[in-house]
Amino acid sequence: MSELSSYPTGISLSDDNRLVIDWSDNVSSRIPFRILRDNCPCAHCREAERHPQPVELLPVISAAEAQPLLVQGVKPLGNYAYTIAFSDGHDTGIYKLELLRQLGDAIADAES
Repeated sequence: MSELSSYPTGISLSDDNRLVIDWSDNVSSRIPFRILRDNCPCAHCREAERHPQPVELLPVISAAEAQPLLVQGVKPLGNYAYTIAFSDGHDTGIYKLELLRQLGDAIADAES
């Protein structure tokens, strides 16, 4: 992945369940919470992606998983990433700025 030339100038949560990042090059990324969660870069999520569990006929889900997915917190991690806490209890992913920009650009391309 190449060096990112822009940086976040603002970050917020929208009413339509998106993480909004304003970048220094005047681009605004609007990333749905589900896209963020599905692209979590933590080791546990990446391992689960590589080795999916057999499908259960009647899966059991927790009360948190039955609720709409929300972002409960976003914290900067140095100058290069953010940690994101989700309503399903997951909060271990470190979202590098490059990944956030990549996700935002992919959403913008898909919506245009």
